[in-house]
Amino acid sequence: MIGIFDSGLGGLTVLKSIKKNLPQYDYIYYGDTLHVPYGSRSSEAIYELSKKACDFLFEKGCKLIIVACNTASAKALRRLQTEYLNEVNGLTGQLVNILGVIRPVAEEFSMISKGRVGVIGTKGTIESGIYEEELKDEREKIKVEKSNVKSQMLNVYQQPTPLLVPFIEEGLMKRKELKSILRMYLRPLKDQQVDSLILGCTHYPLIIKQIRAIMGKNCVVPNPAEIVADKLKQYLEQHSDLEKSLAKTGQRQYFVTDLSDSFNQTATRFLKEKINFKKINEK
Repeated sequence: MIGIFDSGLGGLTVLKSIKKNLPQYDYIYYGDTLHVPYGSRSSEAIYELSKKACDFLFEKGCKLIIVACNTASAKALRRLQTEYLNEVNGLTGQLVNILGVIRPVAEEFSMISKGRVGVIGTKGTIESGIYEEELKDEREKIKVEKSNVKSQMLNVYQQPTPLLVPFIEEGLMKRKELKSILRMYLRPLKDQQVDSLILGCTHYPLIIKQIRAIMGKNCVVPNPAEIVADKLKQYLEQHSDLEKSLAKTGQRQYFVTDLSDSFNQTATRFLKEKINFKKINEK
């Protein structure tokens, strides 16, 4: 069973793409809607919330968890993979793992960018500098692996976009106010003439059409959820022991820490199917 964890609605974009690519597996979705957004929280708070989500998903039988939240991937993933995961594997004796969404996207952009990458995300994600770090690390790997190829210098331009998640969570994607906010946020990146734009939050594919329209034809804006799904398929092909342990009955379960009408309506509209979200009673 594969677990998908996000601070709220955004992880559904990742789950949708993963299900399309890999429909045979069982999936559990965990949306921490009670504590969304994560962007302005401290690293310690984000780690504790992420740890609680992973506890829940492992207890439900997940062998692999995708942290489909950029802020949690930026501020908690490394600690989850070292401190927490070592403890889990030691206690259970099972082969389990936790993956994030930032490195797969950085790998892809390090290859497709002509040298000027824009990044939008929550305040927490942008302040962490994780995308710039991963992008430049991946570009260096390309230089080493393809020593006969001249690799262009990578310039990364970042823009925090804190108001987008609340608009999306409330289902206000078509409001004219959102369009004005998007233009304000994206203007500095257009001025820098970025050739590609990273949507550094899994909520943002829900407004990808508006973002692409504002950025124009000279800027590539890939859907990060599709990138993550492709990279997950490659990962499972390379890790056969873990892949063989995953249930393959096509079962889907959806859990949230709080359930509102707007969340339910937006999720149903996006997934184009009625979802039975189960509310988790906090201990």
